[in-house]
Amino acid sequence: MHSARDLHRLTPEELGRLFPIILEKPSSKWPEVYRAESLLIRKAFLESEIIRMDHIGSTAIPNIKAKPTIDVLLQVSQGVKDQKIIDIFESLGYQYIKRADNPPPHMMFVKGYTIRGFEGQTCHVHVRYRGDWDELYFRDYLIGHPHLAKEYEKLKLDQAARFPNDREAYTNAKAPFVEKINRLARGES
Repeated sequence: MHSARDLHRLTPEELGRLFPIILEKPSSKWPEVYRAESLLIRKAFLESEIIRMDHIGSTAIPNIKAKPTIDVLLQVSQGVKDQKIIDIFESLGYQYIKRADNPPPHMMFVKGYTIRGFEGQTCHVHVRYRGDWDELYFRDYLIGHPHLAKEYEKLKLDQAARFPNDREAYTNAKAPFVEKINRLARGES
């Protein structure tokens, strides 16, 4: 049996081959999966520990193709200890992704990734304190502007074809568009 640690030993190239960028047509299941996952998370925390939880990312935007990964933004109260957050998510089958550039409580947890590739539903949970987060502006702006959502979908399709096995390059190539939408959403033009 392989552990999560085995994934951390792989090079970015090996990870890219194991977890290619695959965009799927929109699914009515994505909001349902989010609701089920958010209920699971809510049950694991005290009510006072959760400030807000949101479905973010492309699966939260209707009518566009997306990687079938459910992204969740969980805002927690400042009294929640980092280790408690880690323990809860590990008990729910998530792996903690340590990132020096985003120290706790800006944490990321993932589920559905194994040494054999994707298994089951992939989910990413971004844990942060209460804040004014761009992901919410981005989601809401694209929901309110379907023509821009379709433009984003085209960009994603182009970049997935260009970088099918390089998630970092795929994400970086979308960054100027994401930044433009965030400025528009915040009224900065």
